[in-house]
Amino acid sequence: MNFKSVSTAFLSASMVIGFCQCSQQNATTPQPSQSTISVSGLKMAYIDVDSLLLNYAYYQDLMEEMTRKEENYRLVLAEEINKFEKEYNDHQKKLENGVYSSRDRAESEQNRLAKKQQAIRDKSDKYSQEIMDERESNSQKISETVDKFIKEYNKDHGYNFIFSKASLMFADETLNITADILDGLNSQYNAPAKK
Repeated sequence: MNFKSVSTAFLSASMVIGFCQCSQQNATTPQPSQSTISVSGLKMAYIDVDSLLLNYAYYQDLMEEMTRKEENYRLVLAEEINKFEKEYNDHQKKLENGVYSSRDRAESEQNRLAKKQQAIRDKSDKYSQEIMDERESNSQKISETVDKFIKEYNKDHGYNFIFSKASLMFADETLNITADILDGLNSQYNAPAKK
C-alpha cells in the first residue's frame, strides 16, 4: 500500500468520524455561504482528499523527501550487491581454476561470502522497515495537520458535517470546500518559511 492510499484512507476516515461536529446552531453561528446547503438545520460540506493531497505543499515535500531517501537506499544496496557479485564471481573462477591452496580456504571464503550476502539482505530488510515506518509517520503527520486545521476552520464556518468525497456517491459541487481548506493549509505551511 503506498503513502497516498494510506493517507487518503486515513484522512477519509478521520474526516467522516473526527470532523462531524453536531452542535446546535444559534444566533452567533455564521449564516450558510453559497458553498453550503442547510438540510433540517444541518450544515454540510465535503473535501476531495485526492485533490487536497495532490496540491498540499507539505504532503508534496514529504513525498519528495521519501523519494530521495528510497533512491539513496536503492543506490547503497545496488553498490553493495555489485561488489558482492564481483567477489562471488571471482570466488567461482578461483574454485574452477583450483587457485585456493586448500579446501578449508575455499570453504572459509564461501562462508565469508554467505555472511556478506546475509548482511546485504538484513540491510535491505532494515531499509524497507525504515521506509514503511516513515510512511506511516508521514501519514500520521498529514492527518494530524489536516485534522487540526479543519477543526480551526470549522470554528468560523459552523459545519455539522464535513465529509470526504471518497465516501460520497454524489454531492453537489457547491458543497466542495477543498479549495478553501487547501489554501488555508498551504498558507499555514508556507507561513513559517516567510519569517
